[in-house]
Amino acid sequence: MKTTLIAVALSLASAASCAASGEDTYKAVCANCHATGLAGSPKIGSTKEWGKLIKGGQVSLTADGYNGVRGMPARGGRAELTIAEFGSAVAYMANQAGANWAEPDDAMLKKINARLDKRNAVKK
Repeated sequence: MKTTLIAVALSLASAASCAASGEDTYKAVCANCHATGLAGSPKIGSTKEWGKLIKGGQVSLTADGYNGVRGMPARGGRAELTIAEFGSAVAYMANQAGANWAEPDDAMLKKINARLDKRNAVKK
């Protein structure tokens, strides 16, 4: 039993360390548009362009972007992105423009999911 618990703990720790960081996800997905401001996307590091979005809050910005907003496709066009991965990238980009956002934790992910559920219920 003890050996099984240790194996499970090591597996979880290993899986967590393999998850892409917000910066990694930004570079792999988001930079395609946000590095240059393509199609009106807020350019990374621009306090002017990100200011209003940051004021709207981390939960709102993450949920809206995850679902797709204005010209941005849902999940930045990467259907396989989890909410946690997407949220980490959003936090990374907002922080480059002066925010002080933490990585999404379980409580925040719950709020983001609730906003997504509410938004999706309205669409039906």
